[in-house]
Amino acid sequence: MFSRFPKIINLALMVLMSLTLLSGCATDEIAEARMPESQITQAILSDPKTFNAVLSQESPNIFGLTYDGLVEENPLTGEIEPALAESWTFSEDNLNITFTLKENLRWSDGEPLTVDDVVFSYNQLYLNEEIPSNARDSLRVGESRALPTVTKLNDRQVRFTINEPFAPFLESTGLAILPKHILEEKVQQRDRDGNPLFLSFWGVDTPPDQLIVNGRYKLKSYSTSQRVIFTRNPYYWQKDEEGNSLPYIEDVVWEIVESTDTSLLQFRSGSLDSIGVSPEYFSLLKREEERGDFTIHNGGAAYGTTFMAFNLNQGSRNGTPLVTPYKSRWFNNVQFRRAIAHSIDRDRMINNIYRGLGEKQNSPISVQSPFYDPTVEGYEYNPELAKEILIAEGFRYDDNGNLFDAENHPVRFSLLTNAGNRIRESLGSQIKQDLEQIGVIVDFTPIAFNVLVDRLSNSLDWEAHIIGFTGGNEPNGGINLWNPDGNLHLFNQKPQAGREDIQGRVVADWEEEIGNLYVQGARELEFERRKEIYAQTQQLAMEYLPLIYLVNPYSLSAVRNRIEGVEYSPLGGAFWNIERLTIADD
Repeated sequence: MFSRFPKIINLALMVLMSLTLLSGCATDEIAEARMPESQITQAILSDPKTFNAVLSQESPNIFGLTYDGLVEENPLTGEIEPALAESWTFSEDNLNITFTLKENLRWSDGEPLTVDDVVFSYNQLYLNEEIPSNARDSLRVGESRALPTVTKLNDRQVRFTINEPFAPFLESTGLAILPKHILEEKVQQRDRDGNPLFLSFWGVDTPPDQLIVNGRYKLKSYSTSQRVIFTRNPYYWQKDEEGNSLPYIEDVVWEIVESTDTSLLQFRSGSLDSIGVSPEYFSLLKREEERGDFTIHNGGAAYGTTFMAFNLNQGSRNGTPLVTPYKSRWFNNVQFRRAIAHSIDRDRMINNIYRGLGEKQNSPISVQSPFYDPTVEGYEYNPELAKEILIAEGFRYDDNGNLFDAENHPVRFSLLTNAGNRIRESLGSQIKQDLEQIGVIVDFTPIAFNVLVDRLSNSLDWEAHIIGFTGGNEPNGGINLWNPDGNLHLFNQKPQAGREDIQGRVVADWEEEIGNLYVQGARELEFERRKEIYAQTQQLAMEYLPLIYLVNPYSLSAVRNRIEGVEYSPLGGAFWNIERLTIADD
C-alpha cells in the first residue's frame, strides 16, 4: 500500500489527491507510446468499505490511487507540492490562498475538471454539515471552529479564505477533488429520511465504470473477498520529462487476503510483488532476500500509533447505557486506566511479538514528526504498583487473586481488534495474559475489520479495543481524534450525522483542554511555539490515558527488485510515487 498524505487512522481518514490531463482525441496515440503492458500485485487484509472518498474512515481504501487534490505532501521531504494546482499565492495577512489550476485537466470519463469541481468538493461535500466526513475537522479554524470559504475567481482560479491565521492551511487543501457533474444531484436529492442520497452513493456495489476519478488509476473490477483491480487512467494529468503520460504500470491488483500468514505464503511463492514485513517474518524473509530477488526496505520508526482504548462514553441511547454503568465507572477512573497501563509488559511485546523491531510508543504524535516530544514518559511495567493503585481506588482481591470492585462486581471486560492482523491478535493475547496477573479477566475477541469500524463509529457497542492510527508530520491531522466533537473522537464518540442521538454524554475537562490546545496549535504560525503547544497535548494524553499506547514498529516492506524506481519512505511507503515506477524487462 502507499499513501500520498498522512492517513489519520486505520479506520480513518486518507488525505489524498489526483487528476488528469489529456484530450479525448489523443488517447489512442498516447496508449501506443506507453510502456508495455505491466502489472503489480499487492495484498490487503479486508474488503474496501466504500468507494466514496468523502465518507471513507478506514484503511484499506482505494483513494490514494484514484484521486488527487490541489496539493500533495512529498513523503521524502515533507514539503507540500503542486498536484491539481499549478501554483498558489498567500495574501499578506495569511488569510487567503489563491490556487491556479493546471490547464486541460480531465476526469476519467473525459469531462473537463474545473474550478467548479473544486468549489463543489469543498462547499457541498467536505464543508457540508449533513455529510459525515473525517476531513472536515482538519479544516476548522480557531475557537469558533469556523470553516473556510471557497470561492471561484475565474475559470482557473479558486480562493480559500479563513477568519484567522491557520498554520496547516496549505496542507489542509490536499483533499480529494470529486466530480460535480456526477455527484451534485446526489447531494441535492433526499432519501425517505431526508438525508442526502450522497450518503449511500458509490458504495462497494457500484459498477466500476460508474466511478469517475481523476487519479493515476481507475477501478477496473472488484470481486468481494477476492481482489480489487485498478487500471491506469488514460486522462491522468501527469507526464514524465519526455512527455510520456503516467503512470507507466498498466494495472494494480489488490488481492484480498484476510490473514497475514497467507500473504506471506503468497509473497514467498512469487504471486505478490510486495508485502509489509511484520517482525515475526523479518528473519525468514531476510534470509530469502537474495534468492527471492526482493529488497527489504527499512524506514525506521513507523508513522502512526498502536494503542488500547476503553469506551469512556457515559451516554445512553433510548434509555440503554452504551456501556454497563459499573464498567463505565471503572473505565472513566483515570487511576484504573493507569493501573492497566502499568500492567502491560511492553518490553515483552517488543521482544516476543516485534522480535526487537520496535520501540515503546509514548505519544499520540509520530516519533518521526518534528512535533514529537521525546520527554513524554510512558508507564513502565509494574504489576505490583498497579495492584496498589487499584486497592487505593476501592477495588479488592479475593483469596484466589481475582479483582472485584467496591460493589463486588468481578473486573471483567471485552477486548476487540481486527481479525487477520497477526500482530494485533498477538498484542491482545498478551494483554489478556498480562492483566490476569492483576486479577482482571479479559474476553479477547478478534472480529472482522469492517465490523469493528462499525462498532467504533456507529453502534458504539464496545468496551475496549486495540487498533492503530496512521499519522504524519502535521499534528493537526489528528484534531478529528482529539477534538471532543471530532468525527474520530472514538474513546468518547458523539453520534455521527444521520445516527441516533446520545443522551447524557459527558466531556471531561482534560478532553476539552486537549481539544483547545489543538485549536491553539493550529492557530500559531511560529514553529517553536507550536511545538510547545503540541508538547502539552502529548503530556496531557499520557497523564489521562484515553489511549494506552503500546509499541511503535519499524517501517518495513519487501518489494520485488523487478519494480524499479522505488524511493522508500516511512510516510509514503514503497509506492507513494507509483506513477513513476516501472517493471524491469525479464
